[in-house]
Amino acid sequence: MDVIEKVKNKEIFDLLIEANSITERIHGKDISLERAIFLSWWCEKGDCKFCYMSSQKDRIQDPGKAKRHVKGIYAEAELTKRMNWNIEFLSGGYGIYSTDELIEISQTIYDITDNPVWLNIGITDELDQYGEEIIGVTGAIETANPQFHKEICPSKSITDIKNMLVQAGELGYKKAITIIIGLGEEIEHLNDLFELIEELDIDRIIFYSLNPHPDTEYHLTPQPSSLYYASIVAAVRIKFPNIEIITGTWTDNLANIGVLLKAGSNGLTKFPLFKMYGNRFGKRVEEEVYWAGKNLKGSFSDMDLLTQGNNLRPELDPFIQRYIDMCYDNLDIKKI
Repeated sequence: MDVIEKVKNKEIFDLLIEANSITERIHGKDISLERAIFLSWWCEKGDCKFCYMSSQKDRIQDPGKAKRHVKGIYAEAELTKRMNWNIEFLSGGYGIYSTDELIEISQTIYDITDNPVWLNIGITDELDQYGEEIIGVTGAIETANPQFHKEICPSKSITDIKNMLVQAGELGYKKAITIIIGLGEEIEHLNDLFELIEELDIDRIIFYSLNPHPDTEYHLTPQPSSLYYASIVAAVRIKFPNIEIITGTWTDNLANIGVLLKAGSNGLTKFPLFKMYGNRFGKRVEEEVYWAGKNLKGSFSDMDLLTQGNNLRPELDPFIQRYIDMCYDNLDIKKI
């Protein structure tokens, strides 16, 4: 029986046992904490039916004001390094940054962290302008079935994303895709996902569960079942033992983490970092990793790490301090 049939038959625990065995044999037990650094909150396409930015397009009259202050971006990168987190990727909406700006940001973050960055900046045909400052390119596929994709993301062509990732591979960059679970996809769409991973020789897949945003078509849609989410992750791990898998969950679903780690996840993402660090929410993430029998790389609770580091850019100090203050302000938080 293949993995898709096992998912259909709800043989979840068999899938988890097999996936966890494969993961620990090939990847070990280390789990990374991943931080996506957002560069802006506006997108000129703005019509993906689930996306927060689709609710902002008509509200923001001046897209330039949706850009983050670049020093805030660099301060976030510095703190990510201090906490021993990975930068999942740099992300921004379509039509707001030039390639030259993105190269400068990527190079500066590379200088700060000593690690090249992943890009998730939409479809571009200018990847040949980048250099050692990036390690890979992420295509925001979201859902792999072509017909369903046209319905969910009408302005993001799968063909164009695939062409971009082919170019990325030809230039020597790693290739990743993002997939959102809970949009209303069919289990059979796993076949499309498997074909896509094989066709593009994908190195990394990032799963998110649907996070319903107000003023989007999914605002009343509940998040997907934890075991359904885990079964999809496990199926990919079993089918592609060597692929890197990152899984995302939100603060109201932290109990998903343990089962996702058993399903084959190598890293965790999608957290409001500075609202969670050091308080009971961040510590709960660490507990989930512990009870899954895994080893956490980096910290979600060590406050001393926030002030340890050799910042080579003193002009960032006020911005770094703001994030540190936010962490301390949320130590006694009752809810997020």
